[in-house]
Amino acid sequence: MSGRARLTLGSFAATLTAAGALLPLVRPATWIFTAAFLLAVQSGVGVLTRRVPLARSLTIAAQAVATLLALTFVFAREQALLWFLPGPQAFGRFAALFEAGADDIGKYAIPAPDTEGIRLMVVGGVLVIGLLVDTLAVTFRSAAPAGLPLLALYSVAAGLSEGGASWLWFLLAATGYLLLLLAESRDRLSQWGRVFGGAPRAGGRAPGAAGGGQALAPVRTGRRIGVVAMGVALVVPAVLPGLSGGLFGGPGEGPGESGKGGTISAVNPLVSLQENLRQPEDREVLRYRTNATDTSGMYVRLVALDQFDGTSWKSSVRPIQDVPKRLPTPDGLGRQVRTTEVTSNFVASTTYEQKWLPMPYPAVKVEIGGRWRYEPAGRMLVGDDKQNTRGARYTVTSLDVRPTGEQLAGAPSASAKLLSEYTKVPDSLPADVKSTALKVTRGARNDYERAVRLQDWFATDGGFRYDVEVESGTGVQAISRFLQQREGFCVHFSFSMAAMARSLGIPARVAVGFMPGTPQSDGTMSVGIRDAHAWPELYFEGAGWMRFEPTPTRGSTPDYTRPQTPSGSASGSAQPETSASAQPSAVPSTSDSCPPQARRLGECGPDEAAAGASSGGDGPNPLMVVLICLGVAVLLLLPLLPLLWRTRVRARRLGAPGRTAVDAAARTLAAWQEINDTAWDHGVRPDESRTPRKTAARIVRLGALDGEAANAVHRVARSVEQVLYAPHPRPGTGLVKEVALVRAGFQQVSGRRVRLRALLVPRSSVRVVWAASARWARLTAAWSSRRDEATARLTDALRRTSRKRAA
Repeated sequence: MSGRARLTLGSFAATLTAAGALLPLVRPATWIFTAAFLLAVQSGVGVLTRRVPLARSLTIAAQAVATLLALTFVFAREQALLWFLPGPQAFGRFAALFEAGADDIGKYAIPAPDTEGIRLMVVGGVLVIGLLVDTLAVTFRSAAPAGLPLLALYSVAAGLSEGGASWLWFLLAATGYLLLLLAESRDRLSQWGRVFGGAPRAGGRAPGAAGGGQALAPVRTGRRIGVVAMGVALVVPAVLPGLSGGLFGGPGEGPGESGKGGTISAVNPLVSLQENLRQPEDREVLRYRTNATDTSGMYVRLVALDQFDGTSWKSSVRPIQDVPKRLPTPDGLGRQVRTTEVTSNFVASTTYEQKWLPMPYPAVKVEIGGRWRYEPAGRMLVGDDKQNTRGARYTVTSLDVRPTGEQLAGAPSASAKLLSEYTKVPDSLPADVKSTALKVTRGARNDYERAVRLQDWFATDGGFRYDVEVESGTGVQAISRFLQQREGFCVHFSFSMAAMARSLGIPARVAVGFMPGTPQSDGTMSVGIRDAHAWPELYFEGAGWMRFEPTPTRGSTPDYTRPQTPSGSASGSAQPETSASAQPSAVPSTSDSCPPQARRLGECGPDEAAAGASSGGDGPNPLMVVLICLGVAVLLLLPLLPLLWRTRVRARRLGAPGRTAVDAAARTLAAWQEINDTAWDHGVRPDESRTPRKTAARIVRLGALDGEAANAVHRVARSVEQVLYAPHPRPGTGLVKEVALVRAGFQQVSGRRVRLRALLVPRSSVRVVWAASARWARLTAAWSSRRDEATARLTDALRRTSRKRAA
């Protein structure tokens, strides 16, 4: 097997073992097989292009193109030409998957389900790291710096998993990197020979000899970078900022063995809505006292789900801001609708952890301590920087909005922007959803009557049955199945009514939260986990977003949807009563998690959305995480730029032997230049005023070289004299070995500090600046010359024109 083939296998193995650190983040871990296959395709293309051979830049470009084609075939073949050629539709598919993956990252706890969006992000990230490792280790033959991309991959995975990436994954990643270093070491030994150092020291071996004694230069480099990489890999996870919520948060505490303890640590208490509703014993999450005269309509709302992509309902990603002293007027609410201000004092259980603040809708004022942010479109408060509801005490002033049926029936059409956003349905919505909606609402004269008929059809007239044992589901097929089987729980009823309302052109969204709770003997209201609920909200201009209740036997039907609703007129706000906060129940709440298979299929109910907005508190912005990772990678790579440049220059100077005498002479001069730069890197500054022979003597004297290293310098100097001055030049042979002897000699006589500087910050890298300066000087000179010529031509043309006119 050739050296490049061994390096390719080493880079493949190193990347795949480092990717193992991602396995605890996503379950099931079948994505690793996809990544391995595509990584093998990427490496195979590199092997073929290097055998042609192609220029290094073309090799990298060919691997990148092959990677894109492979990703297209796996993730977007239905939108591609011939299943693998990407076009505008394929790139649109990639953008949609990336956006979905970013949403999924913000909503799921570790281990996250293997959704298609997350799979694309994970597999694509592994392929990018694989391309970097292959480029450094195989294309540029510098395996030691290839440890930095591997370090970035492992460090990010370890930091996000919060202990999930155990020592086993670190050991695998380190083993893969060491295998890569050994493959490079063997490749270099096969080119340079086993012994290429100077004379042995007393009682020691020749420098660079394999076996005992001093290690080879590539192995020493790998050891140093390996030590740094291992140290950073251990430190980075400890100093990464704590990321919580969604994929970036820990799994949280679960219920105790007896089922009595633990916390509700999910982002949304409806993550396991179906299981919570099946529990034989309720657990209190909230207790509140209110001055409302009627609490039947005081639904406690967490989050609004306003985006339906065909798979699930979720919250749109929207900007958030500081909580104002008084919240703005609710969207669409006019003065003609009767409203009453209600004040409620809430206390959350110490076992209830939730980043969304439960509040009656619409709230107009919130008094709470801690770090909370405000999302205006949904009028929601979300915790910032790990802030949650655990043991929170807060006061909410909300509006009890009571429009009449006549007001809703006469509501004007909503704005075009609102209609466009809140009536959008996916193309995959089955035709029977809209046809059923049209059939149910046949004869209705306005959107209000259509909404009431939909509600009544689900709640009483359609023969639906409330059953928590029915399989959960939120996608379009689940809605179609629910309309046929006509049994389910609040998830099915609310999502189906909202989808049908949208199909009729009525703006709709889904709210997630709790029903009002149960009155207690002390005048407080107790909200338990089994009060978790989902309901549709429909928009009517002049009244705003109004609650509807399609779920039979659950909640209360709003007064404005009942026949003979009494008319009302505008009235002033009622004075809220001063009331003391209630104490939460000492009984802890349970926490269940959605089964992984159901979550992977997107059939866990409203939890997907309530985890939603990635701009909110707990979950960081995925784009920001990517930018931070890129920034860390750039910061790690910048100090190695001199090393990479020096390695590349050395490889070009000591390339394949030339076929002509001119090529051989040029190789002799390049080898001499490499010896001078090697001496310069180790502290011997160049003096170009001397002859080659005197330069050689100076390098040997100031570099304290002896033995074979000194002889190698003199031999190359004599070859240079032959090339420059002899009538019939005889270029030197074995130049690569001579240069290797000189480098080994400098490594022997130099201290550790000098060797490290020569490796990481070589002095000869200043030639890059000189070359850039010379190129700039040539460009400016050429530009000045062309400008002068153009000026002269223009002047001559003007003179000739003036002479003709004078004549």
